[in-house]
Amino acid sequence: MAKVVWTTAFLLYLWSVFIQFNSISGLGINELLYFRVISPEEIGYIFSAAPAKDFGGDFTYSYDKIFLVPADPADGCSELEDGEIIQGQVVLVERGGCSFVQKARHVEEAGGKAVLIADNAVDNDSQYLDMITDGSTAKPSIPALFLLGRDGMMIRRSLQRHAMPWAVISIPVNVSSLASFPLKQPPWTLW
Repeated sequence: MAKVVWTTAFLLYLWSVFIQFNSISGLGINELLYFRVISPEEIGYIFSAAPAKDFGGDFTYSYDKIFLVPADPADGCSELEDGEIIQGQVVLVERGGCSFVQKARHVEEAGGKAVLIADNAVDNDSQYLDMITDGSTAKPSIPALFLLGRDGMMIRRSLQRHAMPWAVISIPVNVSSLASFPLKQPPWTLW
């Protein structure tokens, strides 16, 4: 009987360590992070993004209203313009031209809190890429997320149509807690 009690206590201890580690380390492998666009309302959907595999940080704070600022230059492969707007915000860059790590470093150097790297294949509405390090030693510490190409294109197009310099988003969003809130996903993306 004592052995059963000891084994049960040990298993409960291991489970609590796992839960604590999981909450500290952020998302697990192959998990998606969700964010919601608040403004412009025409794209007021909940989007999914895949975290980088081996670089970048985790979200340690939830942002109820933060700007999603399109990068200039769009590919984020050189020093970013509009540093005063980017400071403390999430930056949207396009894939291509340089490594994912370089893009994230440029956003971090400009003062961005996180980077969303949208696929440059604008018809991609289902295939996430694994963003991995480029082998450089300096790794960015801000969260880096891969966004589907169709989602990135629709966000940029909506901002251009409304002549808005940024979208307002909530990130991360816990979709499991949205039982009373309709899970409004983009109509062009199947989950």
